[in-house]
This record gives sequence, structure tokens and C-alpha cells, in this order.
Amino acid sequence: MDQTTEFKRRAAELLGARGYTEDQELIEPWLTDWRGRYTGRALGMASPGSTQEVSAFVQLCAEFSVPIVPQGGNSGMCGGATPDDSGHTVLLSLRRMNAIRGLDKSSRQVVCDAGLVLQNLHDAAAEHDLRFPLTLGGKGSATIGGLISTNAGGTQVLRHGTMRAQVLGIEAVLADGQIFDGLIALKKDNRGFDLKQLLIGSEGTLGIVTAANLRLSPAVGERVVIWSGLDTIADARELLLRFEGKLPEQLEGFEVIPHHCLERVIQHLPDARSPLDEPHGWYALIELVAAPGEIDPLRQHAEILLAQAFEDSLLRDASIAASEIQAEEFWKLRDSIAPAERAIGPAMQHDISVPVEKMPEFVESAIPTIEDEFPGTRGVAFGHLGDGNVHFHILAPKDATPGIWEESEGKTISHRVHDLVTEWGGSISAEHGIGQLKRDELGRLGDPASLHMMQSIKNALDPKGILNPGKLVPLAPEPSTP
Repeated sequence: MDQTTEFKRRAAELLGARGYTEDQELIEPWLTDWRGRYTGRALGMASPGSTQEVSAFVQLCAEFSVPIVPQGGNSGMCGGATPDDSGHTVLLSLRRMNAIRGLDKSSRQVVCDAGLVLQNLHDAAAEHDLRFPLTLGGKGSATIGGLISTNAGGTQVLRHGTMRAQVLGIEAVLADGQIFDGLIALKKDNRGFDLKQLLIGSEGTLGIVTAANLRLSPAVGERVVIWSGLDTIADARELLLRFEGKLPEQLEGFEVIPHHCLERVIQHLPDARSPLDEPHGWYALIELVAAPGEIDPLRQHAEILLAQAFEDSLLRDASIAASEIQAEEFWKLRDSIAPAERAIGPAMQHDISVPVEKMPEFVESAIPTIEDEFPGTRGVAFGHLGDGNVHFHILAPKDATPGIWEESEGKTISHRVHDLVTEWGGSISAEHGIGQLKRDELGRLGDPASLHMMQSIKNALDPKGILNPGKLVPLAPEPSTP
């Protein structure tokens, strides 16, 4: 019996019919990334039901040197959970591990499995008058393990930080099958390296997150959501500074959307309409919140700030949501930008960051630069202005052929965008991770010392290279010949 056959026999014996399959009809939906840019093949798909089963399966893979591609909701943007086309890897799905192990209202902590869907965590926290302060458009499919592995951001980073700031403890399985048990949260702990932080954002290349202890926040008592119209992104930045100066503890989100994106969303969603009567060059979606029991009249404070902005000719128009339903309609417009753009044709998407104070100037400079150098393209930027992170998309010319354009001119465009971002002191990945999409670009533009440290850590923790190979960590350069 050859090694592959023996591995598959033992995997099926270990996990049973529910936990291991080679049925390609069952596997096929999980072989392509969300954006449809990468499709691979897999030897089989493991769906363990416990951390102990994950550990045993990883030990088996290590014994046979079978590469593992961990996968949560398969909602990533950079191909980080997609296998290559060799057919030699196994998918490791954490979706069966979706339990909430415990929720402590007094300490505002929840311990949950990695396969728990974000929306389900939101619902569970709400039952205890709490909330998990991280949300994003894919909350109905994104899993906690995937969010940790990519250090996801979302629309509430301005106040609460990225996923890294929400994680109090982690349980993970290492490349040799050992279980790292770091779930207990301590306010102070100086026993060497903070190993959970090493695993957060490592995209499954150093260990497979199986559970987490997460920070919860008080439920929202009052919520004010504003859709405002402005002339320029620089005006949006000035409006942001005013809200940060007057309502720093209440400002939860501040998103910017150009008119082009709003037009596309309205075309894409049958019942969507603009919140304002007249079009504007840019829109700012602002969310303010107050905890239950806080007596400050939040809406009144917001109206005063908006009135002052009108008087200073900074703001052209604004609409304050009159109900929770309308507030959700405002956010649906923002959350629908990515699918609306995907529906109209190919584009090169970049989730980039530059220093917060430089973002308006960067957008106003970089978009015409790219459009001039690549005739027929159109640049759009939208997203988290307060974090210095926008989604910087370059739409293909109208006659571009999907699939071919991305691999030809599209790649050249991405290189140019990343060069510009680097020149401005920014990052080529602000929240979507590196995956396989940006691995080589990280190798091309990354700091040599940082890259050496990443490669050294990867080699130390995963000497056989079986954990999510080909993702995140750039290949070490070939030694130069004398």
C-alpha cells in the first residue's frame, strides 16, 4: 500500500465518515476563494469535531508530510484558505467546531470554538445585553478562527481596534499536533513571549486556531447613524477630526464612499436609493454610540456638530437615520460596495493603509496617477478613513476580458499601487491579510529584517512546512553564487 493510500485510510479511520471525505462534490464548493481568483484541488477534506481530533489529525499529517490548508468560512480576500492545484493537500475545515463554550457576563468574556460564525456570536452576546465589537460585510459566513488568523478589521476599528485587540486568549494546534492552551486571560503575565499574538494574523502558517477567549463590550444604549455629503475626501477628513475632537468616546465608525461606488450599489440592489436628494462627490457614513444608562443626548450633540459643519461650508447635506431600520439601510449601502463592483466587471482590489493624516492626499494623488499610466481604468477608494485604511480598487477598462486582464495588466497595476503605497510609508495589507495574492509582493517590498524573522519563525514552528504552505510567508531568496 502506497503512502497516500495509507494516509487516507488512517484519516478515514480517525475521523469517521462525518469527519473525513474524499467526495469531490462535497469538497468542490470549498476549492475556490470568495473572489473567484484561485481554484485548487485537495486530496480530501477533514472536518474534525473537537480540538483533540484536530490534534490527532495534524499528527497524522505530520507523520505522512501531508500539507494542510485550514479553512473557516472561506470568505477571505487573498486566497489564504485555498489549496494549490497539486491535489496533494488536505482541507481542514473548522466549521463543525462552532460551540460557545462559556460566556461570563460579569467579566465580559466569551470562550468559543474557532468555527463559530461571527453573526452567531453577535446574537449570543446580545442575549446577555453585551456585544462583540467587530463587524464586517461577511459576518454571516466569516468564522472566529478565520478572523483571528487574518487579524480582521471591519468598520469598528476606529474605536475598538482590530481582531487582535479583542482576543484575550487562544487555543491552537501546532504543526506537530501539540495543543497550545492559552485560553485563560490574565491582566498581567510576563512569562516571556506573548504567543497568542504570534498566532494572530499568521494565517494558519504557524498553528491552527481551535478556540478563543474574546472580549465583549456593553450593549449599545443609543445609536446615531449619519449619511453625509461632502465635496472632497479632504473635507471628510476634516469632519472626522471634528467628531473625534468633540465625541471621541462615542465615535464608533467613520467610512468614506465616493459617488461612483454609491451609483454602483444602487444599480446592484433593486430597492436601494440614495439617502440624500442631490449627488455629492463623497459621502461619509458616521456611527455614534452610547452605552445604556448614559444620559448625554447623543443625537443633539451630533446635530450641533453637523450644523457647525454646514455653517463652515464643510458639509453639503446630511441625513440622520430616523430608526434602526434606516440605520441598517445606510450600512447596507456601504457593505454592498464589494459585491456591486464585482458584478460589473474585473478590478484589482487593494486594502492598503498609509498614515491616517496622509490618506486624503494619497487618494487625490494616487488615483489620477494610476488612471494616467493605465488609460481606460478607473480608480475608486472607500472605507475606513479614520484608520488610515481604504479599499483602493482599480476598475478595468470596459473592453477588458475577465480572467485575462487581471493576470496581465492587472498585475502590473497592483505592483504600481503597492510601489506608491510603500513610497508613502504605508502597508500593502491593512486588514485582508497576505494569503497567496500578496505573498510575492510582500517579499519584494518588505523590510529584509522583518522577512528574515518571519521565515525563521515559520521554519522553527513548522519545520516540515505542512501548515498552509505557499501563504503569507515569502519564499526565502536563493543563495547567491560566488
